[in-house]
Amino acid sequence: MSPQFRILVIEDDPDMLEVMQMILTAEGHEVILARDALSGLRTAYQTHPDAILLDVMMPSMDGFETCRRLREMTDVPIIFVTGKATTMEDVVRGFSMGADDYLTKPFN
Repeated sequence: MSPQFRILVIEDDPDMLEVMQMILTAEGHEVILARDALSGLRTAYQTHPDAILLDVMMPSMDGFETCRRLREMTDVPIIFVTGKATTMEDVVRGFSMGADDYLTKPFN
C-alpha cells in the first residue's frame, strides 16, 4: 500500500521528531525528517512533500523565516507545531508568513 501523504517534519527536538514520526507513520503517511531549518528547506526542495509540519523555535533560523522561504518554493499546506507560548501576535505572524494552521504543544 502506498503512503497517504508525504509529510515533512522540521523540528529540532529529537524526541518530538520521534513521536511525530510514530504517529504519522501509524496513520499510513510517509514521514521525512529535518532537524533544522536549512536542512528542512533543502529537503522540501528535493522531496516535494504534500504537507509540512514546522516548529517555530529552532536555532539558526526560526520557523517564521523558514515558512517565508518555503512559500517562495511551494504552496503545500504548512502547519506550525510549536511549544512557544502562543500569543495572538505569534499566530498572526505565522499566518502572515504563509502558514495554513498553528498548533501548540502538547497536542493530541
